Formats: sequence, C-alpha cells, structure tokens
Amino acid sequence: MLRAGVDLGGTKIQTVVVDPEGNVLGQCRLPTPQDLGPPGVLDAIVDSVRQSVADAGVAPGQLLGVGVGSPGQIDHDAGTVSHAGNLPDWLGTIEVAAPLRAALGVPIELANDVQVGVMAESRLGAGRPYSSMLGIFCGTGVGGGIVIHDELWLGRGAAGEVGHMVVEPDGAPCPCGRRGCLEAYAGRAAMEAEARHRIGKGKHSDLIKIMEKKGRTRMSSGVWAKALEKHDHLAVHLIDRAVWALGLAAASAVNLLDVEAVVIGGGLGTRLGPPFADRIREAMLPHLILPEKAPQVLSAALGDLGGAMGAALRVEHTVPPPGDLGAVADPDA
Repeated sequence: MLRAGVDLGGTKIQTVVVDPEGNVLGQCRLPTPQDLGPPGVLDAIVDSVRQSVADAGVAPGQLLGVGVGSPGQIDHDAGTVSHAGNLPDWLGTIEVAAPLRAALGVPIELANDVQVGVMAESRLGAGRPYSSMLGIFCGTGVGGGIVIHDELWLGRGAAGEVGHMVVEPDGAPCPCGRRGCLEAYAGRAAMEAEARHRIGKGKHSDLIKIMEKKGRTRMSSGVWAKALEKHDHLAVHLIDRAVWALGLAAASAVNLLDVEAVVIGGGLGTRLGPPFADRIREAMLPHLILPEKAPQVLSAALGDLGGAMGAALRVEHTVPPPGDLGAVADPDA
C-alpha cells in the first residue's frame, strides 16, 4: 500500500506519495494560503494530497493513509494542532485530523514537522550512517529533533526544541514571546522582521526588491540565497548572525548529548546547502568541550521533500480498523 506525507509550513505545503520502500511516486507543492485562516490551510492540504495522488498515477484506493507534519503542539489523540504561530491566523487549538479524514477518506497521522523531517534524514538521508544525531531545521522558525539508537527521542513530548535554546540572555525578541532564543537569530520570520526594521531605519538592502521580483510576499529561502549571491550587506550580516547563533546552540546541545552527527535542514538550511553546514561547524568548534571529537555537521540530503517523506513514514505506525480504508474523496463526486 502507498502512503502520502504532507509537510505543512508557513509558506508552502509539500506533499508526496511514496511506496513501501520510501520511493517518491508523486508530489505536489502549493503555497500556504495567507489570508484564509485554518480552513483555507486545510483545504489546501486536501488539494495537495489529491494532486500528489494524480501525479503518482495511482488509484486513490491504494492510499493507506496520510501523515501530516505540522509546526506547533500536536495532540495525537485529539487530532489537533495548537500554538502554531508560524501558520497564518492559527490561533488556539485547531482540529486537523477529523476534517482531513472526512475530506480524504483515509486515516490521518499527525506529527511535529521537524521531528518527522529528522527521522527521514535518519532513516533515508544524511543521518543513515549514524545511530545518534541532532537535526536542526531552519525554516520559518527553527526546530530540532534528537535521534538516539536510531529512535526519535521525544522526552515528555517537547524534546529537541533547539530553536528555543537561549543563545543570548535578554537578546533579540523571538516569535515565541521570549528573548534571545536561537530562532530569534536563525528563523526566517525573525530574520525578515529584523531586516524590515533595519531597512525602515534607512539601512540599504535589496532584500525587498528581490522578494517582489520573485513575486513573493515574504522573504523565502530563495530570496535570502539570491541576496547572498548579490553580496547584499544586510543579508550577509544577518546570515552571519544566524551562523553564530546556530554554532553556539549546536555546540551546547552536542556537549550535552554527544551525538555522532548534526544535520542542518529546513528550507533555509537546504537552500544554502553544505557551505552553510560547514560554516556552522566552524562556529561550533570553539564552544565544544571535546573539539577533537566534534561530530559530523552535514547538510540534509533529502532536500525539500524530506519533511513530507518523514510524514509519510508516520503512517506505518497507524493501524486503521478493518473497513476504515476509504478512497481519497473525489472532489467531482
């Protein structure tokens, strides 16, 4: 049976259909609706799954289930997502599993977006040679995951929140409401807010011009990459600041966990690639208690599909009751 996986982000919804070996048979990428609230986001998820199934050229009834990797706090039993501040107008607790199940006719498995991305890298990507690793995913925010003995360590439910490790007491404001978190320096939303603030104060930068030329309303990873190519001084400064913060946070986590590898992923991490990971390794080294045993620092290998592939992996843990396997609902029925 086939599985679908959805990577739900603040700017995009990436969906894949995979076979039992994890090979991608079909995919779809849609922008996350910014002005339709949670109902609009859920509708877009449904559309992306249907388009992925069509792209795979398979029968809808072959779909075993859909895994959804989402930011925020996941309640698996209730099928809800809460505190997803990086999603548009996602206030409070939103039912996700029930409306998706009703629309698609298959079981829905919810999981944290970064955790499923980390597991995909552990099983299928850059982390395959290692039994322990730390994943740091830089996207709209910064999330993380910890793999120990090839298993995701969840703690009491919130393990791996490297984005909210404090790298500078009373430092830059973080979207979480606190100050000095890693995400305040290396998350795209916080970086964009800082860039707009400095531009508003008269700092020259082409970031907004590049964004508008690309037809974007937010500074996506591609916008930052293009600005770096153009040697935009503000973009270079803010990326340098992000590298400093990532190196400091990664070193602190490694000193505590002593993992074999650190994998840098997420939209920004993937777009900037191995040179970005190499810079983070160099920034990390001065803060390691055992620099001679520094872990490998690697760029995520699965690219933009990693989160969706990891979400699809979650379906293997779902055991639907007999007779509960429906076909993906036909929108024209």
